Amino acid sequence: MRDPLAPIVAALGTPRAGSSDYDLNPQVTLPPGRRLRAAGVLVPVLCTGSVPQIILTKRASGLKHHPGQIAFPGGKQEPHDADITATALREANEEIGLDPASVEILGFLPGHETVTGFDVTPVLARITRPFTPVPESGEVSEVFEVPLTHLLDPAQFRIERRRWRGDWRRYYTVPFGPYYIWGATARILRVMADMARPE
Repeated sequence: MRDPLAPIVAALGTPRAGSSDYDLNPQVTLPPGRRLRAAGVLVPVLCTGSVPQIILTKRASGLKHHPGQIAFPGGKQEPHDADITATALREANEEIGLDPASVEILGFLPGHETVTGFDVTPVLARITRPFTPVPESGEVSEVFEVPLTHLLDPAQFRIERRRWRGDWRRYYTVPFGPYYIWGATARILRVMADMARPE
């Protein structure tokens, strides 16, 4: 059976510009020399069943940043992290109870700059063993799965807009059932969908 991740892994070797929360909003001028904080997120693909699934989280409503939003497990890089992969694995272990021993790292998707000042590195990974998530109380309200085929289909993505800081901001969405996936998470997924369909 053909590996559904094979085209994406093959595309990892081709240089590709990163994305940002601003790239659908050309009227925004970013200041040169701005300092971004490093962060790593895990893009975990569960491959133990008949249909590969991407694991996502719903952030707790009481969090300071992005409460209630859909996100990859991940967070800011800490001084004790050996590298950005270690950051993503540590955060995934803390947030959803994912054992790093069950994870096969496949590579890095293009980076993404957020409006909150983070330079996010998405770490693409395959989960090789059955996994029962354990959400971290206070940070994660829900852990759920979305079929990889849904997230790799460009037709599932929409561009929407809302008012933000007095101006209209455009962004990607990729809804799935009751889950409204948007912003940085949807943007990273859209890049991955594009990588899965090389020209």
